Amino acid sequence: MINVILNGEKIQMPENLSLRDCVAHLGLPAESIAIEYNLEIIKRKDWGSREVKEGDTIEIVHFIGGG
Repeated sequence: MINVILNGEKIQMPENLSLRDCVAHLGLPAESIAIEYNLEIIKRKDWGSREVKEGDTIEIVHFIGGG
């Protein structure tokens, strides 16, 4: 397990997860979120190539539709 900061809270996650795996692990709907990884907005197409490591900071924002 590794320690990361997710939306301001320290949590433990399994090792060797990509951002895409992280989203799945957390049970989040990938189509309605954006990810900031270590202060950089990551495009959805690049989620699979970014490995989450010890001490990383991840901010996940959910989009909410409205009218």
